[in-house]
Amino acid sequence: MRIAFIGQQDFGKAVLEAFLARGDTVAGVFCAPEKAGAKPDILKTTAQEHGLQVFQFPSLKSAEAETAMRELGADLGVMAYVLQFAPQAFVNIPTHGTIQYHPSLLPQYRGPSSINWPIAKGDTRTGLTIFRPTDGLDEGPVILQKTCTIGPDDTIGDVYFKQLFPLGVEAMLEAADLVVAGEHVEIAQDEDAASYEGWFRGPESAINWGNHASQIYNLIRAANPAPGAWTTLNGAKLQIFDARLHPTRTLGAVKGKPGEVVAVGEDSIHVTAQGGRIEVFRLKPEGGKKVSAGEFARAGGLALGTVLGG
Repeated sequence: MRIAFIGQQDFGKAVLEAFLARGDTVAGVFCAPEKAGAKPDILKTTAQEHGLQVFQFPSLKSAEAETAMRELGADLGVMAYVLQFAPQAFVNIPTHGTIQYHPSLLPQYRGPSSINWPIAKGDTRTGLTIFRPTDGLDEGPVILQKTCTIGPDDTIGDVYFKQLFPLGVEAMLEAADLVVAGEHVEIAQDEDAASYEGWFRGPESAINWGNHASQIYNLIRAANPAPGAWTTLNGAKLQIFDARLHPTRTLGAVKGKPGEVVAVGEDSIHVTAQGGRIEVFRLKPEGGKKVSAGEFARAGGLALGTVLGG
């Protein structure tokens, strides 16, 4: 098939290469312009290495973007991780329209941080959706969905790179074949079951040690490796990455107050929370590098009785 490709970053690169590897023709690649001083997006450099035509329009709503898409004569548009708004006048130009990837089971978790939020909320299941882009945010009819589990200790890195990324590449190829062959079914999303979550960034990844230990642990997992859950130590930000939950049932009585460092080991520290402890293995002090939590404590970074987040 002849494809017009819209995307960015590593996922866009992987999907592009998957279509090329099986012999499809990529008529052109649309990716967002890089900010001043930033490195070119890896999708752009990959497309150029393959000798593909690359377009970088500040807006896909422009007449120039629409003209470029029309001149490609594509059978199908493929959107693989796109943050630019793509209007109907643009996505409907290819003969069979356009398909888009979203890393959640729509209509749940519409929005830009749809991988973080299910983990932060303690969900045990997530997935991906291939759907028709419309002018509403992640609201178009569903073509294909794949589900995957979220293990009790899975981080966002585990869920994305081990599951949603490879499953997503395969699903894009499968959905493209179904659409071009006219064998797909489009299912309208149930608006009564829909949810929207905004960005999961710095403010959303702040740890409240007064919360239950399981909530804190889920937040840490949802932010590892990015954006990194954080607390404060002597007024400076301290990011927490690799960790483990120790609920009350495995500890007996919980000592210390919320946020208090109650144990320092060779590789880790233990911090008290409601209903258990958080064992922290890896952290990053403000202005520093990621280090072993035990090493950081022994080097004078903190001591027993230190209360985080104060």
